[in-house]
Amino acid sequence: MDHRPLHERDDRELVRLHVEGHPDAFGELFRRHRDRMWAVALRTTGNRELASDCVQDAFISAFRRAGSYRGDAAVTTWLHRIVVNACLDRLRRDKPTSQLPEHELADRRDAHASLETRLDVREALARLPEGQRLALVLVDMHGMSVAEAALVLEVAEGTVKSRCSRGREALAAMLRERSGQP
Repeated sequence: MDHRPLHERDDRELVRLHVEGHPDAFGELFRRHRDRMWAVALRTTGNRELASDCVQDAFISAFRRAGSYRGDAAVTTWLHRIVVNACLDRLRRDKPTSQLPEHELADRRDAHASLETRLDVREALARLPEGQRLALVLVDMHGMSVAEAALVLEVAEGTVKSRCSRGREALAAMLRERSGQP
């Protein structure tokens, strides 16, 4: 019997242990990945409260469906897919929550320039079509490979590449427009 502490186990082992009934294995997965999953949810939804709700929904779903994890992709890829789907479900159900809350955009004139830029990017990102936004969040903001993003989004790698390319062009155009550049 393996007596290594949970924090020394890899993600696949933790999923297996959880499915086998270990009471703390899933908690270790949650501790390991919650911050990154929350960041994905925040960039996908553009709303802190909604992102938190989506991450909670996603981890509850992962907890309940861990037995369906087949091991053909990394556990993080599986979790990303669940988080992205939770976000999409909420956004589709709660439209138009993909827009940034007004209070986050207020008083930008008084804000620091880097904050202003971040808000401009978030606002522009929220205006992109869903597929482009998700591809950019996963690849450009979270450093995921195109292949891994394709697994998470359940589309072909070429689709991820084209969505990223079109999304980057659209973002650049929106940001140029906001700054008054041609």
